[in-house]
Order: sequence, then C-alpha cells, then structure tokens
Amino acid sequence: MIKKETLDFLTAVAENNNREWFAEHKALFEEAKADVISFVEELIPLLAAADPTFPLETQAKKCVMRIYRDVRFSKNKAPYKNNFGISFKQNKDSSPEYYLHLQPGKSFFAAGYWMPEASHLKSIREEIDYNTSEFLEIIEASAFKELYQLSTEDTLKKAPKGYDANHPQIELLKLKSYIATFPITDKELLKPTINNQLKQAFTGVYPFVQFLKKAIVE
Repeated sequence: MIKKETLDFLTAVAENNNREWFAEHKALFEEAKADVISFVEELIPLLAAADPTFPLETQAKKCVMRIYRDVRFSKNKAPYKNNFGISFKQNKDSSPEYYLHLQPGKSFFAAGYWMPEASHLKSIREEIDYNTSEFLEIIEASAFKELYQLSTEDTLKKAPKGYDANHPQIELLKLKSYIATFPITDKELLKPTINNQLKQAFTGVYPFVQFLKKAIVE
C-alpha cells in the first residue's frame, strides 16, 4: 500500500510547482519516492507470478520514473510532475508493457501498447482480424471485463487502410493504441488489500498483453 503522506506530497507539488518550494521540501520528496519504491518491490513478485515472462529480478528503483518534467518542447513549464509513474519495463524497445500511475484522485494501472510503431500497429490489427474470436474471448472474459476498460482515446475517424468500414470489429481496428486501464481510488491505495487487487489485475490482463506480444513477433 501507499502512505497517505505520499499522496499528500503529490497534492502539495501540484499546488506549489516551482523549484524554490521543491528545494525546501526535498526531504518530503525523498520519503515519498522511498515509499513508492517499497510499494513496487512488493508488486514485482506478484507481477512475475502472473506473467512468467516478466523478470523477477527487476529492480524497483529502476521502474520509478523521474518526477522532473522535460519542459524544452512544452508550453507547460511546470518543472515537476504531480504524479509518480511506474513503468514495469526494463528495455527501451517499443513493445507492450505494464504501467502504474499514482496521482491523487487519478491513479490507475494500465497494460498494453501505447502508440505502437506503424509496423506493429499493422500486425496487431491483422492479428485481431485473423483471430477475432480469440481476442474477443480475452477482452470479454470476466477476469478482464470486471476490472478493465479498453481506452478509446486514440482512435481513427475512418476505417484503417485495407479494412471495410462495415467490418464487425471496426471499432477495435480503428484504435491507434491498445491499452487496458484499471482505475484505483485513493482509499484503495491506502489499504493493504491494494496488493491483492493488483495481483488480480495482473492476472486478468496477462492474456491481453500476451496477445499483443504475439501479434508483433509473428
């Protein structure tokens, strides 16, 4: 679970997003970061148990993303993120992954492939087209459906090239990202039972992630 002080720190960052405040409260940041790392250390064996391809030796501290924002090409010049992002990915290759987002009132766990490169996106669509029944079985299974929603944030307005607009699964084929999201409340994060909830979430989304991985390697 996460300590209340960690969420309080993130709330304070959002309200005081400047270098002066952050420097004065650096000790709070270090405490919050240590809390997040400790939480991730508890989750790694749970994820490895659900997904045998995920390495048990993954280091928690390497999963926690930097809180410092890259503002070089952004209109938003706030120097710090108001969240802790945890990427359970140990390589820089473009591929499906698991991600945990900790932010007061907006926390979630997600799994899948965000904005895949063109060749991978083409392969995923082909796999869904060729093996529609398998994909539908995965996303309509109770272990998935009761927890997750497929993100429709990145979607084509028209049918992708090579597919008929009347294709029975055209809405799935129009997706530009294949992401399943599981929302988490602040109250849930503060309870020890969050570990079991995420364990269930890891297990439920594993077939979805494996389908995407299979699509880009075949």
